[in-house]
Amino acid sequence: MAWWKRGGKRSIKGPSDGPNMAVDQQAVRRHLTEFARSRRGVEAYVEPPTNVTATTVILIAHDGEWTRRAAGTRDSAFALARSLEVPVYDVLQTGYPNRMREWNSRQRKKQ
Repeated sequence: MAWWKRGGKRSIKGPSDGPNMAVDQQAVRRHLTEFARSRRGVEAYVEPPTNVTATTVILIAHDGEWTRRAAGTRDSAFALARSLEVPVYDVLQTGYPNRMREWNSRQRKKQ
């Protein structure tokens, strides 16, 4: 098989990147639910789509640890975040919390 051919079938139809990318909502929900349940003080931030990504949800724990996943549309991102029963913010209105930047800085220093 040639190196440029992909094996297996795609379970999601649609573009693989960009603002209209296909999103596996079940996988996203599983990942974010696990993150929210395994950490304390989790808050959700909805990020707008860009030329490269769809609308995303970023979860940030009390210590600044974070995870991000594409969520499809703005409405589905807010609905997903609310279903996790955590506070939800629009990052364009609130910005990112300092604890996230501090966590990123600590991670870079470890490397």
